[in-house]
Amino acid sequence: MLEKVLSILEDQLGIDVAGVNEDTSFQEDLRIDSLDLFEVVTALEDEYEIEIPQEELDSLKTVGDVVKYLQSKGIE
Repeated sequence: MLEKVLSILEDQLGIDVAGVNEDTSFQEDLRIDSLDLFEVVTALEDEYEIEIPQEELDSLKTVGDVVKYLQSKGIE
C-alpha cells in the first residue's frame, strides 16, 4: 500500500520519493499545498474506486495518514 501511495505521489507531483516514509508530512516535508493534495486524493480515488469526502482531507497530514485511511476503508 505504501509503495502505491508513493508511486501516485511521484506520478502526480513529480517529486522524488526516495526517503519518503509513513511519517513524512505533506506540508512540512514535501511542501505540498492543498491543491497538490487534492490532485493526489483524486488519483487515489480513481485508483481504488472510492470517494474521499472533502472533510476527511484535513486529517490527511502524513503519508501514513493516507495509508491508514485507505486501510480503514478495507483497501489493502
